[in-house]
This record gives sequence, C-alpha cells and structure tokens, in this order.
Amino acid sequence: MINQTSTPSFLLMGFSEIRELQILHFFVFLALYLTAIIGNLLIIIAIALNHQLHTPMYFFLINLAMMDIGIISVIVPKSMAISLLNSRWISYFGCVAQVFLYILFGTSDFAILMIMAHDRYVAICNPLQYESVMHKGACIQMVVIGWMTSLLYSTLHTCDTFANTFCSNVVNQFFCEVPRLLKLSCSDFYLVEVGFLVISSSIGLGCFIFIIITYMQIFSTVLRIPSVHGQKKALSTCLPHLTVFSVFMCTGFFAYVRPPADASSDLDVAFAVIYTIIPPTLNPFIYSMRNKEIKTALWKLFDHGHSSKSFSRVVF
Repeated sequence: MINQTSTPSFLLMGFSEIRELQILHFFVFLALYLTAIIGNLLIIIAIALNHQLHTPMYFFLINLAMMDIGIISVIVPKSMAISLLNSRWISYFGCVAQVFLYILFGTSDFAILMIMAHDRYVAICNPLQYESVMHKGACIQMVVIGWMTSLLYSTLHTCDTFANTFCSNVVNQFFCEVPRLLKLSCSDFYLVEVGFLVISSSIGLGCFIFIIITYMQIFSTVLRIPSVHGQKKALSTCLPHLTVFSVFMCTGFFAYVRPPADASSDLDVAFAVIYTIIPPTLNPFIYSMRNKEIKTALWKLFDHGHSSKSFSRVVF
C-alpha cells in the first residue's frame, strides 16, 4: 500500500494455513477467553456482593479484573474470527481501535498494579495511617488519575503510530502490535514513535524500580513481625499481587524492549500470546488461590446460587 489512507485494511498473521489447525486454534483461544471472562467476572461479582470485602485492596482488585477483561477482549475475539472465517483482514479503523484500546487497558492495568503496591505498603508499613491515607475518596481519585493518564498516553501513542506512512499492510503478528506496525513505516516520522517508545520504556522501568523498592520495604517490615501467623497473613496479601506484576512485566518487557525482527518468529508469537492472554486468564486463579477472603466470597456466591436453584425446584 502506498500510504495509510489509500488502503483501508491490514493483513494480520494467521496461526496456520491448515484448516484443522485453524479450528483447533479457535477452540483453544475460545477456552482461554471464556476462562478469563468467567474468572474475572466471578471475582467482580463476589467482591461486589460481599460487604466485608468493600475495602481499598478489593476495590483495586475489581478494577484490575475489569482491565483484564478489556485487554483480552480487544485481542482474542478478532484472532478467533481470523481462524474461524479463514480471513486475516482487519480494517484500518479496526486496527486503530485495537491499538488504542489495548494500550488504554494495558496502561490502566499497570497503573492499578502500582496503586495496589502502594496500598500494600501503607497497610503493612504504616498500618496506623492506613484509614486516613487510603480512604474512599483517595482510592477513587487514584483510580481516576490512572484512567486519565492511560487515556492520554493511549491517545498520543495511537496518533503517533498512525501518523506514519505505511509502505505495506502485512502485519507480522496476530494483532495490531505497535512495534510491528512501525516496521511497515516508510517515512522518517516513525522515529518520533520510536523515541516515544524509548521514553515510555524508561518510565515503565522507573515504575518497576519503584515497585521493587516498595516490596523490599514491605518484606523488611514483614520480617520484623514477631508472630509467624502475622507474617504469613501479611505475605498472603502481597504474593498474589507480586506474582501478577512479575508475569505482566517480564512478558511485556521482552516484547517491547527488544527491536522486532522483520519476520515474526514462533518465539515472538509465543510471547505475544503469553503477555496478551495468559495474565488475564491466570489473575483470577492467582488471587483466589492465595486469598482466603476471596475463596470464602466465591464459596458463598456458589452456595447462594445452589440454594436459590434448590429453592426454585421446591417451589415449582
């Protein structure tokens, strides 16, 4: 394609040209997608219906679950449609929307993870000040700031990416990934976006260092707790968040810090699947397995549903 306005579509990469493998890919992604959606919705509903969980930590967890639903919904349905319909085309504005929404939800996810780290720091290192620092107004304000910052960042990122002139419309990835789109540019304007990516990576690295330092202080405080039970209780609220953050950062760091090759390798695709699909799918399990309050809320939710069904059978 000569420029970004002459051709209204991009050609995404398929997972296979063999029809049987395309169908297999569709069902595998469908299973992962439903698992992620159901898991995160259960977390949201369980917290919303349990008034004992209406605390800052679980308020942030609801927001994280919503971000995870958004991230996986931007990528996976289109990829499943490609395999099911055997059509790799995505419209120009569809690609723009995919880039914008993925960056919006991904950046918001990262912001929520940072806020959750701060929440755990205040709760463990300054417990007497927790209620005054992490009150309802402050929690809402932090989330709104995270959303607004992510919205601005996503808008600038998307505009910089699609201000380029593209010499090809073949994207060597199964979704519209910014580094892959920049490889299609045949104008010098892509250097602006590359510089923006470098600045963004630097900011991300700074945030990563902030969270590491925060957890070093948290673990230092936990080790000074005289009670072993108290140590385990404190760690049980930190380890799920730290695990989720580690998966999110490690896979994203690999994907965006190194320059992409001209052709997509199997390793590139594998890591793209990991950082776009695996975290939203695993997060509900990570939090529910390590958190007794979440497990209790989920059991109450299932028990309530079972009791309602039994009552309906008795009545009718």
